[in-house]
Amino acid sequence: MLNLKIKEATKNGHQELEKNVIFKLKAIENNLDYADVLKYFYAYFKAAEAHIEAALPGSLAPYFATRRNASHIEKDIVDLGGRLDNLPEVASPDIENKNQAIGALYVLEGSIMGGPHIVKMLQHRGITTGFNFFNGYGDKSQDKWAEFTAIINQEVADEDHQQAIDAALATFAAFTNTFNSKSVLS
Repeated sequence: MLNLKIKEATKNGHQELEKNVIFKLKAIENNLDYADVLKYFYAYFKAAEAHIEAALPGSLAPYFATRRNASHIEKDIVDLGGRLDNLPEVASPDIENKNQAIGALYVLEGSIMGGPHIVKMLQHRGITTGFNFFNGYGDKSQDKWAEFTAIINQEVADEDHQQAIDAALATFAAFTNTFNSKSVLS
């Protein structure tokens, strides 16, 4: 199954991204710090989603239209008192076909699934708002993930799995690079 192949192939990329995200989360002391960290997510999701949507197969259009996206991150930034200027630099992976779009979307959807862990970590740091995005789909998160993986497992032919895997790897690398960008925040 494609979702399991992507999960296995991207373990290292996932761990590297997670390390960078946690480093930034541990530096949060207040709402504006949190809003600044969310800018990395917002900038990356906004860019990646545009590339993904352009190559997404029709079978995923209904799912894509209802998923958590950059607009939810934007709302959190504004709710926290932050601004949408001085965004980090983003380099998106090449997404030219449905297989690559699916591989990239796997990474974005997976990051939403990890959101509840981020919420708990931030709550321990005294942050009480700005969780619209990281709360994912609430108690429907597991159902949405199952829906997504069922679609991608059917959509990508076995001989095209490597394209999706390579796109997922490139998406993790680009997302990590975004967290390492040198732009000035706040």
